[in-house]
Amino acid sequence: NEPLIMNITLPDIQSAADRLGNAVEQTRFEHSRTLSSILGGELWLKFENLQFTSSFKERGALNKLLQLTAEERVAGVVAMSAGNHAKAVAYHAQRLGIPATIVMPTSTPNVKVEDTENFAARVVLYGDTLDAASAHAHALAAEENRVFIHPFDDEQVIAGQGTVALEMLATEPELTTLVLPIGGGGLIAGAAIAAKALRPEVKIIGVEVEAYPSAFNLLQGKNEIRGGSTIAEGIAVKHPGDKTMAVIRELVDDIIVVSEEAIEEAIYLLLTIEKTVAEGAGAAALAAIQQEPELFKTGKTGLVISGANIDSRILASVLMRRLARKGRIVRYLIKIEDLPGSLSDVTEVIGDHGGNILEVFHQRLFGTVPVRRADLYITVENRDAEQSQRIQDQLQARGYDTTLLRE
Repeated sequence: NEPLIMNITLPDIQSAADRLGNAVEQTRFEHSRTLSSILGGELWLKFENLQFTSSFKERGALNKLLQLTAEERVAGVVAMSAGNHAKAVAYHAQRLGIPATIVMPTSTPNVKVEDTENFAARVVLYGDTLDAASAHAHALAAEENRVFIHPFDDEQVIAGQGTVALEMLATEPELTTLVLPIGGGGLIAGAAIAAKALRPEVKIIGVEVEAYPSAFNLLQGKNEIRGGSTIAEGIAVKHPGDKTMAVIRELVDDIIVVSEEAIEEAIYLLLTIEKTVAEGAGAAALAAIQQEPELFKTGKTGLVISGANIDSRILASVLMRRLARKGRIVRYLIKIEDLPGSLSDVTEVIGDHGGNILEVFHQRLFGTVPVRRADLYITVENRDAEQSQRIQDQLQARGYDTTLLRE
């Protein structure tokens, strides 16, 4: 019953695991008691965000690099990526003494460019889009006689990514479901081949983000992609690979398309409960379970936290937005008389009822505020939504026209 797809079999993935050895982390795979309790199923987390370059991409990249011929190693490699694949190829090429060129779109954040250059890779910034950068990378590889390392649509890369599933099932052989993000499809393709060979009854669930439901649409006979900005840029892929899509069609049981808000909530939960950082794509699997919890109530579900490379400003914004949505951080509009003592009276009420004032803004000059009055905007950190409401009630009891702003 072992699936034979584009010549990748379970022994190929097992050979990849032997080949990788200790050069990549066999990341921990643990039962999460708290998340299981919250979401109502038995959840196991695979911490691929703990790889040295903070994503699973090392597995496929290294498996490919280790199978180059001596001549190919001397000539070097070319890869195209704006993120995790770039770091993985650059790091392991440096370890192995293989010259690496990474083509990145001109819009790539400086921090990612610097991370890649720190591994001694030559970085070429080209084009406004991934497609343009990819075309240039292929041209460079041909011109310089280097091997092009595709981020996902390569059999050796797919076999390397499949070692994730080997480790998950070795730790917990009775897993009934695996949940994995889908970008180009390399991770889910490799994991599906390995898992279905070892445990044919296991369900494979893929996850895509609303703006880029590429594999989902192809399975539905559609070819429409909304595109645009997403916090899950690691899976913002307009077209999965031809090879990976063949595996998805045959072995993936379902694909869940998740919202941006669900991914933000998953990032928040992983940080606050598991004390682990996940990028948007890395939190997508948990987002799917949050969004469709009834699908995971029975059996044992393994999910992959695929990466941790999230910009610190975006992470901070996610955390603050979640606090605001939960009523932990709120903003009040308070209309006061523009007289000495008014502001101190308002802040006293807030302080006496446990609020921590984060920001104060007076509005006197614009709009329809009477000349002897002022609009006071105060941002306050509270324990919960109930405390926020109590503070509003107390301010109104003091005679202040107070509105709890929701946006």
